[in-house]
Amino acid sequence: MSEQIQTIITKMTLEEKAALCTGLTWWTTTPVERLGVPELIFSDGPHGLRRAPEIHQETQESLPATCFPTASCSGSTWDVDLIREMGEALAEECIALNVDVLLGPGTNMKRSPLCGRNFEYFSEDPYLAGEMAASLINGMQSKGVGASLKHFAANNQEFQRFSISSEVDERTLREIYLPAFEKAVKKAKPWTVMCSYNKVNGTYASENVHLLTEILKKEWGFEGLVISDWGAVHDRVAALKGGLDLEMPGPQAWRVKAVVEAVRSGKLNESVLDESVRRILNIVFRAQETPKNGTFDVDAHHELAHKIASEGMVLLKNNGLLPLKGQHHIAVIGRSAETPHFQGGGSSHVNPTRVSVPFEEIKVHTGGAELSYAEGYPADNSFHQELIDEAVVLAQSAEVAVLLIALPPYTESEGYDRPDINLTVQQIELIKAVSKVQPRTVVVLNNGAPVAMDSWIDGVAAVLEGWMMGQAGGEAIADVLFGKINPCGKLAETFPIKLTDTPAYINWPGGAGVVRYGEGMFIGYRYYDAKKMPVQFPFGFGLSYTTFAYGNAKASKTTFKDVEGVMVTVDVTNTGKVAGKEIVQVYVHDQKSRLVRPEKELKGFAKVELQPGETKSVSIPLDFRAFAYYHPSYKQWITEDGDFDLLIAASAADIRQTLTVTLESTLSLPCILDKHSTIREWMDDPQGKIVFASFYEEIKAQSRKVFGNEDEDLEHKNTGGLDMLDMIGDMPLVSVLMFQQNELPRPAEEIVDELLMKVHLLGR
Repeated sequence: MSEQIQTIITKMTLEEKAALCTGLTWWTTTPVERLGVPELIFSDGPHGLRRAPEIHQETQESLPATCFPTASCSGSTWDVDLIREMGEALAEECIALNVDVLLGPGTNMKRSPLCGRNFEYFSEDPYLAGEMAASLINGMQSKGVGASLKHFAANNQEFQRFSISSEVDERTLREIYLPAFEKAVKKAKPWTVMCSYNKVNGTYASENVHLLTEILKKEWGFEGLVISDWGAVHDRVAALKGGLDLEMPGPQAWRVKAVVEAVRSGKLNESVLDESVRRILNIVFRAQETPKNGTFDVDAHHELAHKIASEGMVLLKNNGLLPLKGQHHIAVIGRSAETPHFQGGGSSHVNPTRVSVPFEEIKVHTGGAELSYAEGYPADNSFHQELIDEAVVLAQSAEVAVLLIALPPYTESEGYDRPDINLTVQQIELIKAVSKVQPRTVVVLNNGAPVAMDSWIDGVAAVLEGWMMGQAGGEAIADVLFGKINPCGKLAETFPIKLTDTPAYINWPGGAGVVRYGEGMFIGYRYYDAKKMPVQFPFGFGLSYTTFAYGNAKASKTTFKDVEGVMVTVDVTNTGKVAGKEIVQVYVHDQKSRLVRPEKELKGFAKVELQPGETKSVSIPLDFRAFAYYHPSYKQWITEDGDFDLLIAASAADIRQTLTVTLESTLSLPCILDKHSTIREWMDDPQGKIVFASFYEEIKAQSRKVFGNEDEDLEHKNTGGLDMLDMIGDMPLVSVLMFQQNELPRPAEEIVDELLMKVHLLGR
């Protein structure tokens, strides 16, 4: 195929090359019919196919397709195999509806719960998000349909999303905002990666050489094509130079003309254009290897959506009320019981093949019990006391009240962010009023991101987070409420008590064209750990109708080399009376490092199914990256010798077993000392420490005034209640020497230059 593609490129005119790199229509690339190059067809995703009836026309209408649960729900399954099945089903629908590439998955971090598009993203944690994204992509592409990993990168809000500059330091970018993309690229090899609208550190993502070329293509070895988000390109020539291969949508004749003129004038090297053409053609012809047909199994895909919703729902509170059984009268309250809220707004909005209605599904499970309904709240955020009064009367007459609470449909959408994390005033007052007269109240939430609960949660008996549950979510809600399904989902993001507790609060959403990521690496549980701050529900949390015990934790080695990694094994036992699934999480804590690190970070997980009384051994591998951090001075991931705690947990706040292992780093790092390096940095550097120690002995013999008495060690010297190393350790060596210049044989600058020369000679 590569030879065929190269032959085509040599036969293409400059105009044809430029046109191929710009879309022909809203959903298609430009064909080159005389050379047998067909069009490539895209469609919106990521949790369902939004295929336009006519691909060559812009329209908001779409053909019926399965609306799977959104990523906030599917991410809470922590089930990579199930998400792969979802990817396969999405591909089958693409094949049936003649789509080559589905635009998804969305893999951005949940920096703030306010982001209007959070329902499309998996997690606040890059490890979990990367695993889920890779599985979805592998599922899709195993069937011969391409994925488009998006939105690359640091796209964490909708406010000014077309222009705002995400100002984020390199270490934070590498450790938080890029790893999920990196894992998906390396593990799943997506056909395309979609750049985001925003700027990153002042440069549009569509023109960002550092992101698109240096990191994505060269460092990670991405071989697919880089596509723009729709309308993300501002300068087509600069974008090509930056590494953006395909601009969408089309037609845009002036863009084609600009590229042609740039090549002819010498502003753009034609080899750069040829490389983008090669990448596009490679995907175009790969797509042609998958024959398209016009059917998919609607019922089977609906059932898969049902399963994913069931596994993604998270039981947050249960005072013994759930599962429901034996009730004679159940009051179902809440507009979303009759009008289900199962997806968000914007480009991901799917035209579902059918929709399960929660009230009707609950009716199926009641076993003949009386079921009554009250609307409870309106479709918008207006207040109607009479709806609350009606619900209270109904709740008083029933044995149990099931409140289905969904945010107004327009609250969470692409294009804008949420102003707060509250339910509507009507919904809050409804929950309070109903739970006051009926303590046996269950609240079922339908939302795409965390909501505040502190004003009402103490008064209710149970809370089920149902998320944006997809078209089969009504069935999943009923199954969980009545115990047909034992809930096993766990939160892929922290639920804060209040908005002001959240990491990005004082830096959100920015202004004057800039948003500063002032919290750095400390988003989600990393922040709450560092602050020792209470939360409503921690990352990784989720209840079950059974209980699990952890024991016999082991590490494959107590001392190991970083390149070898280590295997963690733990026995998990179902100590309850019903079958269930547990998600075992492994976090890593570095006991000591040169740079500040989070208290702990998720580096592995496994989902295990257990019958009552059954025990299974779960093994979770930890590789080099589980122990490494990105050092901006070395410009690479590094490990350091030392002890690490391996925290085996049921959630970020529920550590069940702890192991301590010792890592031996195999890295030989280059010297990064310079004229302004501190004494501590000299002593931390392998070569620098040797040279500094020799100099220290030499200078002590010449002058006691520089570092102290000859019989005292610098590291242990204490003067007047001050530790000498603590006092001067973070001062540049040249500055310390300059304070004692009169006692030195040569100028301080010359001494440091000589020491640096010795270090570099030693390192050869």
